[in-house]
Amino acid sequence: MNILLKSATIVDHTNRKLHFKKRDILITNGIIEEISPLIKPARNLKTVKFKNLHVSAGWFDSSVSFGEPGFEERETIKNGLHVAARSGFTDIVLNGNTYPPPDSSGAIVFLKNEAKGQPTKLHPLGTLTMRAEGSDLAELYDMQNSGAVGFYDYKRSISNSNLLKIALQYSQDFKGLVFSFPMDDKIMGKGIVNEGISSTRVGLKGIPALAEELQIARDLFILEYTGGCLHIPTISSGGSVKIIGEAKKKGLNVSCGVAIHNLMFTDDVLDSFDSNYKVLPPLRTKKDISALIKGLKDGTIDFATSDHTPIDIEEKRIEFDNAAYGTIGLENAFGILNQIFDTEMAVKLLSKGRERFSINPVSIEKGAPANLTLFDPESEYIFTKSHCYSTSKNSMFFGTKMKGKVYGIIANNQIFV
Repeated sequence: MNILLKSATIVDHTNRKLHFKKRDILITNGIIEEISPLIKPARNLKTVKFKNLHVSAGWFDSSVSFGEPGFEERETIKNGLHVAARSGFTDIVLNGNTYPPPDSSGAIVFLKNEAKGQPTKLHPLGTLTMRAEGSDLAELYDMQNSGAVGFYDYKRSISNSNLLKIALQYSQDFKGLVFSFPMDDKIMGKGIVNEGISSTRVGLKGIPALAEELQIARDLFILEYTGGCLHIPTISSGGSVKIIGEAKKKGLNVSCGVAIHNLMFTDDVLDSFDSNYKVLPPLRTKKDISALIKGLKDGTIDFATSDHTPIDIEEKRIEFDNAAYGTIGLENAFGILNQIFDTEMAVKLLSKGRERFSINPVSIEKGAPANLTLFDPESEYIFTKSHCYSTSKNSMFFGTKMKGKVYGIIANNQIFV
């Protein structure tokens, strides 16, 4: 693959010599060969030009779900990776939201094989427990040797404190990353939305922020006792930000993420009874959103994720109480973050974090593999179904203004635009 990117503004806060400079970029056989103000195209080059073209290191998403195996009607691995590529992501961490869930080395090998040859790399998570049932630890060491980058019973709380303790102790021998979903099931009860004024007004059972914060506090006490590496995939409350910030000051090895929808919408939207707004953890308040945004800015929160979760229409177009949790979001990650923050911060959030999952970092420099996202940060549009590439269309972002258009990616010696 020989490509010449013309007049591309480079967005790279780690390289001040190139940051926000307009350059031509020559890529030969998947390697960045030259970065210069002007490169004359040769006959054998594919020249790429776009309006207001900007280029950054390839984007990374720490929490993505598809459906294969078991729920292929939601999203196959192939189409899901195409969605990720169209959305600007060159690497994604795949949740085990499948049937059966990936609780063995063979399941991890299957996922990686299905993703071979795609421009976007798939980094699978194995389950923490057998069948994600929360009872017995799965084959953590074998799964990591087969390519798993962490261990997570997707959206299921670890109710057994001793199980988390053992998992953190055992995984230290091979530097495994243990996930714990932040929700105390007993406090949550039959709640489905944020507990507050909105839940009372619409008559839906609430989940107090306490359910999240209590679980996180417990997990961090265990982490302080055991050591090890803990990741809290999605948080939603200001109290959680405070608790995790204090743990980091102590030096605990903990990271966390927040979903883009928890940065954009409050529980006021529940008045519509649109089941696309039913997510876990739930949408909370303006005060929580302010704390989450501040946490991203000061580094308390490590990742902003799409938390992309395709769901069948049959499981969404029913009563709110009975609808499944989840919204898709890969297509919206940049458009949302780019209006909440400035472009530099949005790109920084989308590019960081690979090291936490033992994935090689990427850079824009001569001699480096081309792992690039191509985009226009100024384009504005209203998100509709015509902009949605996912098989499932369960998006809470329909009708929402987006700032920024993604052209595609160059990665793994391929161009996808």
